[in-house]
Amino acid sequence: MIKFNFYFYWFIIFLLISFLFFFTCLYFMIFDLTIMMEWKLLSLNSVSLYYTLILDWISLSFCFVVTFISSMVLIYSMEYMGYSTNSSVRFLFMVILFIISMILMIISPNLISILLGWDGLGLVSYCLVIYYSSLMSYLAGMITCLTNRVGDIGLLISVCWMMSFGSWHFIFYKEYFGDCLFYMIFISSFTKSAQIPFSCWLPAAMAAPTPVSSLVHSSTLVTAGVYLLIRFFYIISYLNFYFLFVSIMTMVFSSFCAIYEFDLKKIIALSTLSQLGLMMSSLFLGLLNLSFFHLLSHAMFKSLLFLCSGIYIFYMNDNQDIRLMGSISFMMPFTSSCFNISNLTLCGIPFLSGFFSKDSIIEFMMMSKINLFLMLIYYMSLGLTCCYSFRLFYYSMVKNSNFVSFSFIFDELVFMKFSILLLTFFSISFGSIFMWLMNFDFDFILLPKNLKYMPMLMVFLGIWLGLEFTSLDFYLPKYFYLMNGNMWFMTNYYLYLYKISYVYSYFMTSNSLLWGDYLGAEGINFYILKFSNYLQHYSMSSMKIFLLSFVIWFIILI
Repeated sequence: MIKFNFYFYWFIIFLLISFLFFFTCLYFMIFDLTIMMEWKLLSLNSVSLYYTLILDWISLSFCFVVTFISSMVLIYSMEYMGYSTNSSVRFLFMVILFIISMILMIISPNLISILLGWDGLGLVSYCLVIYYSSLMSYLAGMITCLTNRVGDIGLLISVCWMMSFGSWHFIFYKEYFGDCLFYMIFISSFTKSAQIPFSCWLPAAMAAPTPVSSLVHSSTLVTAGVYLLIRFFYIISYLNFYFLFVSIMTMVFSSFCAIYEFDLKKIIALSTLSQLGLMMSSLFLGLLNLSFFHLLSHAMFKSLLFLCSGIYIFYMNDNQDIRLMGSISFMMPFTSSCFNISNLTLCGIPFLSGFFSKDSIIEFMMMSKINLFLMLIYYMSLGLTCCYSFRLFYYSMVKNSNFVSFSFIFDELVFMKFSILLLTFFSISFGSIFMWLMNFDFDFILLPKNLKYMPMLMVFLGIWLGLEFTSLDFYLPKYFYLMNGNMWFMTNYYLYLYKISYVYSYFMTSNSLLWGDYLGAEGINFYILKFSNYLQHYSMSSMKIFLLSFVIWFIILI
């Protein structure tokens, strides 16, 4: 009973904190307030180290979404993880550490104070991914940890770069930074948000328990990179086109991979990757408010999608293959209804939560100065989103059951029902409520009728394609399945890089030093010893010293 209360008490605490953030956000919106607080930690000559917090409507609304989803995940985990076991308490406190790290990252406008939450996210996410003791979990955790460390290196280099400014407040010094600093920030954001070429860690992180996946892939870890770029938005306006292309290619790449995937959690993870590409691309188009709006609405319906899939896995004996599912709507009608609502919201069906942000982004994209190629890719990714969503709907709902008989399926547990019911309400209504609250500075959108109907046409085309892909008569060449099933061979690129570094370490080192040691302290020590031996050799012969000094003076005189 004590462990039950742990989960329940923390659920109540985070739910109350989320309402506090929500009403404070409304107050800050009405009066257009921004509060900044800083604590001076130490001084290093002319550089002062501050811990800084910023409270404005952006940070408070994001904190509301994070804490609300966290409270739903905690009450859901109480039954999913089994509150009567000892490991569940360890799981609970790791999730709480993860949430606190995300909140610290959200309210920090200072690169030093961001590092506390940023590294906390990376460390705790590694612990959560390897929560289940298996070889696959350990490998997935290693990929997640190492890829995120690449982004952390970019952030650390930018911290060192800003030493010359006397402060690490990136809000105050926007006009004075060089391009190199922003490239480091971009690397950090792209690795955290799993954009190309750092996308392979996001499906691998599905080895974590499903409540963690719901939290990580909706509102915390993967959205941290997008949020960091939203804070840097006014500096990146002249670097937009190249990063726009990368983010749009991420959208299409992840959508194609989701069509050929049969693992339920990986399909939802790849859909998260697609939506992250949409957020990034809208940000690089200059749509700051819409990118942030889609980030919040996506967090609501994607967490619901993960929690519903977790119930399926829970009752299907830990089976994640959608080919072995089918007719779930007869077994679990309530969960299936919530699952389909979140799927329709992901597709952007009017007038659900995802429609308000996605439709506005696409209409502003058509009004912006974007070439025809990128516009066609935008429309293609919109259709492919509906394609894999309805493919998932067919395999799990329409197809006959292949795995579990009806007698083994029981009704959903009460707290699981409660969490997905609240998230379903927000998945339906959050978009309209927040759009009225945010007071967007929208321009006037003037489009011809055929372009106005184009997004809905792509939605219906994607639905038809998704149902076509479920047919057994629909064949494609084998290499097409091979390429999309392996994420366009992205993991193979990392193996090639590893081989290159291994060959380099073999040929370019001596005394059994690897390349990290060769370029580090051991390599410096080796060359200092070699140089001292060289000097000692000449100091033993006076004739050589005389000839060497003669040559040097001769060169100087010439």
